[in-house]
Amino acid sequence: VQLQASGGGFVQPGGSLRLSCAASGRTFSSYGMGWFRQVPGMEREFVAAIYWSGDNTYYADSVKGRFTISRDNAKNTVYLQMNSLKPEDTAVYYCAADERYRTVVAGRVGNIDYWGQGTQVTVSS
Repeated sequence: VQLQASGGGFVQPGGSLRLSCAASGRTFSSYGMGWFRQVPGMEREFVAAIYWSGDNTYYADSVKGRFTISRDNAKNTVYLQMNSLKPEDTAVYYCAADERYRTVVAGRVGNIDYWGQGTQVTVSS
């Protein structure tokens, strides 16, 4: 599976962005998908995950109620809708894929099979 993330940019506090992650490969629909983020000097941290069928999602406490993860298996794409953005959301955002949904939910960065290239999100006034 190859992942291509897009949609990052510069936004003011309180604004919104929608990230997309396009996947190649015929088995996309069998993978758990997730979004992670990383700032320089810090470890990559879990943001959100979605089960292969889309009927289960999980969020980090820091984004719960503001971010929404979704997927369209027909388009091989996963999305992250980010609302009410804060300066502390500034980071490079990565999409991830793994057949083991629990690995994504648990944020086991070192065990996740596939990563996208990252897209920068900057929240600043």
